[in-house]
Amino acid sequence: MEQKSVRISEKTGKPVRKAGGKQPGAGRPPNSKQQITVVGLLEALKERSGGKEYTTMLVDDFLKARTENDKHAILKYHNMILNKVMNTLNKIEVNEGQDAVEAKKQAFAEALAKLTGIQETK
Repeated sequence: MEQKSVRISEKTGKPVRKAGGKQPGAGRPPNSKQQITVVGLLEALKERSGGKEYTTMLVDDFLKARTENDKHAILKYHNMILNKVMNTLNKIEVNEGQDAVEAKKQAFAEALAKLTGIQETK
């Protein structure tokens, strides 16, 4: 029977595993606490703030930054709003006429014919 060679790490001096799968010591330990969830975090925040919703607190903080003319905080809020909100508001709608569709079909057929060496029949 042939013996398998085991590769040894130059850094650690320990055998290097080649395949995936279950690793010894991987994962969270038994009886560990659950991970923080977004829902749990928002519920805890609402409870600690006297029932105020997170979005209401964000708006209040933004307005406070504007009232106090805190340019750094205002810029951060604007960046957050632009990154998270604007992408859902900005939509590009493309309406192509039949001429454009036919031109694309023709260009695709020509490119496919070049790739495959098949001559187009009309």
